[in-house]
Amino acid sequence: MAGEVDADGYLVDPADWTEEWAIATARAAQLELTPEHWAAIRFMRAFLELHQVAPDARFVMRHLSETSGAPRNRLFELFPYGYPGQACKIAGMRRPRAWSTG
Repeated sequence: MAGEVDADGYLVDPADWTEEWAIATARAAQLELTPEHWAAIRFMRAFLELHQVAPDARFVMRHLSETSGAPRNRLFELFPYGYPGQACKIAGMRRPRAWSTG
């Protein structure tokens, strides 16, 4: 795996993220990444690149809804251990301090 992680397993530097790192991190959480997961993860990475901050969950939910017609709660079905605790970690975001779930 690439990059240094903090005590909770979040990348210290999101620029160290790779798809291989995401796959390994997801597997460690007993999650196999599907195309739907990748749609969320790639949106999150693009948002981070553009805005230099991780997207709020509601932006990811809106993206999934607009691009695939997913219901609002689909994000939480994809990442059952939560947006900050699973999606953000797998997508290589820094550990969130506080988070809106949308």
